[in-house]
Amino acid sequence: MAKHEFGILQTDPKPGQRFDHYEPERYRCISVDDDFIEPLLFQLDSIDFYWHSLDTPGKGLAYTGITLIPPSSLDSVIALLCHEELEELKRLLMYAKDQNKFVIHFGI
Repeated sequence: MAKHEFGILQTDPKPGQRFDHYEPERYRCISVDDDFIEPLLFQLDSIDFYWHSLDTPGKGLAYTGITLIPPSSLDSVIALLCHEELEELKRLLMYAKDQNKFVIHFGI
C-alpha cells in the first residue's frame, strides 16, 4: 500500500535550500496510508505549501514529491483531519504548530 511520510523539521528551511531526497528516517517521520490522504487532496489544494524549496510556493501537497508545510498552514491542515486513522498525524501537526516548526511531507 502506498504511504505518505510526515515529519518535523528541527530548523526552518532557508531560501535556496532544496529538499530533493527521500529521507523520512532523518526527520523521524510517521507513515500514513494513501487511502486516508487521497480523499483530502481536493481540500488540501486550497492551502499554501512549498514544493521542495521555499522558492517554489504552491497549493496542495506535492503528491509524489516533497512538500514543506509552513507553520501558518498547519491549522488549515489540522482542521481536515477528522478520520480516527489520522490521529497520529494530527498530533504531529499540533506539536509542530505549538513549536512553530515546519513539517516535511514525502509523497508516495
